[in-house]
Amino acid sequence: MADSRTHHQPHHQHHRRAARDDRLSKGSARLLPAAPRRELCSPARTSVGHALDALTEFSRVLLGTPDEGDILRLAMGHVAATGPYRAVAGYLEVDGELVPDPTGAAPAPGLGRRLRDLAGDDGPVRVSGGSWGRALGLRGVEGIRGYLVVTSPSRPTEAERSLLTALVGHTTAALSLAFTQRRRREEARELHRLRKERTALQLQLIRVVAELGYQRAAHALMADIAASGGGEKAVTRALHRITGLPALVEDRFGRPRSWTGPGRPDPYPEPDPVRQDELLNAVAREAGPVRIKNRLITLVRPHDEILGVLALVDPDGEADEHTVLALNDAATSLALELTHLRDLAEVELRLHRELVDDLLAGTAEASTYARSEAAGHDLHRSQYVVAVRWSDRTADDSFARTVGRAASEVGMRALLTWRSDHVILITDARPHAHALYEALARETGAPSGTIGVSARCASPDAIPRGYRDAQRALTVRGRSRERYGTTFFDELGLYRILGPGNDHRELKTFVDEWLGQLIDYDAWHKTSMVETLSRYFDCGGNYDETAASLRIHRSTLRYRPKRIHDISGRDLANAEERLNLQVATRVWKIAPGGPP
Repeated sequence: MADSRTHHQPHHQHHRRAARDDRLSKGSARLLPAAPRRELCSPARTSVGHALDALTEFSRVLLGTPDEGDILRLAMGHVAATGPYRAVAGYLEVDGELVPDPTGAAPAPGLGRRLRDLAGDDGPVRVSGGSWGRALGLRGVEGIRGYLVVTSPSRPTEAERSLLTALVGHTTAALSLAFTQRRRREEARELHRLRKERTALQLQLIRVVAELGYQRAAHALMADIAASGGGEKAVTRALHRITGLPALVEDRFGRPRSWTGPGRPDPYPEPDPVRQDELLNAVAREAGPVRIKNRLITLVRPHDEILGVLALVDPDGEADEHTVLALNDAATSLALELTHLRDLAEVELRLHRELVDDLLAGTAEASTYARSEAAGHDLHRSQYVVAVRWSDRTADDSFARTVGRAASEVGMRALLTWRSDHVILITDARPHAHALYEALARETGAPSGTIGVSARCASPDAIPRGYRDAQRALTVRGRSRERYGTTFFDELGLYRILGPGNDHRELKTFVDEWLGQLIDYDAWHKTSMVETLSRYFDCGGNYDETAASLRIHRSTLRYRPKRIHDISGRDLANAEERLNLQVATRVWKIAPGGPP
């Protein structure tokens, strides 16, 4: 009776099964074939022949499924129809690794390692929930495609194992077919890509042939300009004529040198050093011209040193590959021109160096003023001597030019020379506390520099002494806790009198600087603030001893340090200021004009 019921199912169940199989053959990953009562009941309740028929029909579903993951899940769902089995895990081979089905339960610990040890063969496995467990390799012609791991509460019969083996074979065939079809689709896509690439190369070859005449004409024009020595204006004129766009040249600081074409700003915007450096760095990182806002920009640099900027104004984005080619050719011609100008600048630098060497040595003659005027420098004004040392740069022509550019960038008018380890500038204005150092740090790409600045030199005769002052400031800064930065000689405090070559004038200057306001206050108000400060230091800061030596009450003494701070602006809590004040009081006691 059981077989009769299995063979005579209701008509509507056949329709539902046909609809499910049709959906699965179209690749639905969500549907697992629920076996009809006739085919998918356990082998104990149906004949092996009926089970094989159901497996054959299920094989058609597998072979019609294009996705390997769906095939594996369908097979796992059908395992129970072949005997007293339960599928506990499924694995697919992906790039040489066995990957578990992500939609199933987490595999048992150590199962993946056991499958790797099997190396494609079948073998027993220990799985909870059954006394019999087996890992079945899904082996195709191309190699292992995956594994089915099944378990059974009892050892299967020979017939049940045969059905399971048949399911494995059908699954392997479906996986191999899906793998082959996927590989063919990938090969078809690759073939399509190669055909498109070939077509693009053919079009590119046609364009190259068409552009050859334009390239020869542009090269010839730029070569003629370079040979004639027409200068920057000739380059921008030719570039404007070839491209139809306004062409311009700026120096590396962003100042205009030549402009051909309409639209030149009037007045020309003053460059921002920070933004200019950012622009140069952005263009330098690229291999060719770079579009920044409405300009197509390239650098003019025959080697590593940037000599200037060449640009086309292109607000509407009209520039094409012909324009880029012309811009590159023009930059090559301009590099030759600016290199020539740089050579002339080096000659000028040598003349400047000779003049500065004479001023530093104190051998200047009557012609010194005329020589400085020819160099564009006014020696009639007060001067400052600046010494520059950078730890990773040698003092030579190259570094001297770098220092000169940085000085020009921050508005310093200077004559320049160098010694063994530092560059020397003579400038007609007191340098800014940080500007030159920061400009050089940007220029060199390293903050490891020290700058020493002399006191004001009222005449050329004072420049040799100013050079010694700048060297002392440089040395003090280099030996301080903060080695890098700028130090001014007139801010050295005590260190001004600790070096060689000092005299009473320097001592008097030091005392005036640290005690001058207190001395004037005492003279005007008939007080003894300087004496109080001196006794305070002599007594080691002890209030009782200081009060006793001054013959005043301790509470009176408590009031005076604050008054001293208010008058002089000096802070006794600051260790360096306290040291300078103490030395100044010692000098005051022995210097002419000191205490009676």
